[in-house]
Formats: sequence, C-alpha cells, structure tokens
Amino acid sequence: MPDLKIKNLNKSFAGKSILKNISFETGNGELVVVLGPSGCGKSTLLRLIAGLESPEGGEIYIGEKRVDTLPPQKRNVALVFQNYALYPHMTVAQNLAFPLKISRVSKEEIRDRVKSTAELIGLADRLDSRPTELSGGQRQRVALGRAIIRKPDLFLLDEPLSNLDADLRQNLRHELVDLQRKLGTTTIYVTHDQVEAMTMGDRMIVIESGKIRQIGTPEEVYNSPSDIFVASFLGAPKINLIECEIKESKIQPFEVSTQCLPNNFLENPAFDGENSRLICGIRPEDIILSAEGKHSGTIKNAEFLGDKIIVFIDFNRQIISAIADADEWKKGLAVNFSLKKEKLLFFDKMTGCRICRP
Repeated sequence: MPDLKIKNLNKSFAGKSILKNISFETGNGELVVVLGPSGCGKSTLLRLIAGLESPEGGEIYIGEKRVDTLPPQKRNVALVFQNYALYPHMTVAQNLAFPLKISRVSKEEIRDRVKSTAELIGLADRLDSRPTELSGGQRQRVALGRAIIRKPDLFLLDEPLSNLDADLRQNLRHELVDLQRKLGTTTIYVTHDQVEAMTMGDRMIVIESGKIRQIGTPEEVYNSPSDIFVASFLGAPKINLIECEIKESKIQPFEVSTQCLPNNFLENPAFDGENSRLICGIRPEDIILSAEGKHSGTIKNAEFLGDKIIVFIDFNRQIISAIADADEWKKGLAVNFSLKKEKLLFFDKMTGCRICRP
C-alpha cells in the first residue's frame, strides 16, 4: 500500500496557529499512532490529510501523488470517526454498501464485498440489523467495515474507541491491530490514550500545541523521551521529576557522578557551575524499596490498586512515587529505597530537553 508523506504542514483557525511545520513519513503498511492531549491538533491533522480542511502551507503525498490540492473524493482515503457516523435507518448491509453505491459499483460486486467485509469484521450474522440494535463495539465495527469496503490507500482513525467501555476498548484494540495487519493498509490512528498508543502503534508521533515533540517506536519514546513533556505524558503512574543540583562533581540529592552527563552540557557557557539545576527523571517502577536502600524518606500516602501499591515518599522536600508489591507500606512509615541508575533521565531545566548520555 502507498505510504504517506507530510511536509511542513501549517494550519490556523481565527488567527490561532493549530499545526506548526508538521513533517513526517510513514512506512508502507505501517500503523502510526498520533498521540497528544486534547486540543493539540491531532484531529485537524487527520482532516487535512482527508481533505476536509485546507492547509495554509505544506504538502501532503500519498505514495508519489501530491493530494493536498485535490478534493476529498479523489484522495482515496477512509476516515473513521469516534461517533460511528452510521445511517440509523439503514441496516448493517446497507451501511456497508452505501459508499460503493455512491461510486456506482455493480450490484453483484456490492453483494460480494458486503459479504466478505461483514465476515472480516465479525458481523456476518447481523447484516439485517440496524445500528440501534447493535452494541457500541458492533457499531464501531460497522464504521470500520464501511471504511474497509472501499479499499482505500490510507486509513485515518480519529479516536474510534473513545466512546467504548474499558473492557470493550481493550478487545477492539487487539482486533483492530490484527485487522490492520491482515489488510496491510497504511493507517494513521489518533488518540489521547497512552495505552492505545503504546500497545497499537508500530511508531508514535507525540504532538503538543501543534508541534511534533518526538517520533519513534513506543519503546523508544517511553525509554528515551526527547523532553519533559513527552516523559510526563507517557507512563502511569507518571515519571518522577526531581530538581537536582551539581555539587562537587555529584548530582544531588542522589549522589550520582556527573560523568553520566555529556561534556558539551557541563562546558556550556550557560552552565553556571555549582548552582546549576537539572531535572532528574526516574519512573516509579525503577525505584526499589528495600531495607538496604541508599536513600530514605517517609511515606506520605499509599494507593492500593489491587495488583500493586503506589507509595508517595517525602524525600528531600519533594514527593516521589514508587511501586510496591506488598500491602505493608502504610502512611507515615519510614522507608529506604534505591534507584536503577541506568534508568535515570536528565533534563535541562531551562529548555526542558533531555540531556543525552555520552
């Protein structure tokens, strides 16, 4: 299937910039998840690709064909919304057939493609049902089926699972990924849900305030975030961000050697020596609670989550969270802990950008 290329895309509404110089490419048949908070421009990006909005600058290519100057019907893309957008007076079969009728496909081909698509989405036994007779998950499958039946070059999915309950969302995540792999169609999937992004995408594009903050595999983005925003947006519980100072070639309060910082940071004229402050990031799962721990603090709160407990520790006048696997961790208890030092991340407090290890 064709890939997608976006070059320097810009969009504003009422003088407010929504997308700012967006550029990326997908691989052939890749599932790319666009992740970001509400209002960051994710849905606008999909609408620009689909042709429902016009960019103020930039180019969009599907394969080798530039499409940003073409009307939606000539782009051969399928956009699936979160609210299903089904025709309530039509049956499942009629909803599936509708885009083919508009394209003047023959009745025989429509019948065959409706049957094969219904089997693919697991609704072959519900072809005579109307949307009101279906569950939320089934209605979303019909919406997906209506996109699939057109055989588009590109799937655009705008938070298609956000209206479903948690269990159904999890099941449909797996089904949707399996279906996309089977079809091999290049797919852009928009979500604000980090679990969907981490579990579904071949790659992730993290957007904030209309700008791309990072592109990479879920593992790359989680383990090597480009900045404080990306580090904070992924992970539950959230990453701990601790203000640190450099004293006598040690990063305090964790007494880590400055050898883990690159020379170009330490030698930068903006670095003011002993008083320079860093932000140290450590994820809760990388803090080890044990009697032999090098650091100590007091538990200010604890949250029981069934399979784990999140404890919030008062350490050096800052609160850090850690994950415990037993229920003896109570509020007010003094605890010792250590860090997986290889998992420490360092950020420049002024810019928010990650300071990469040498």
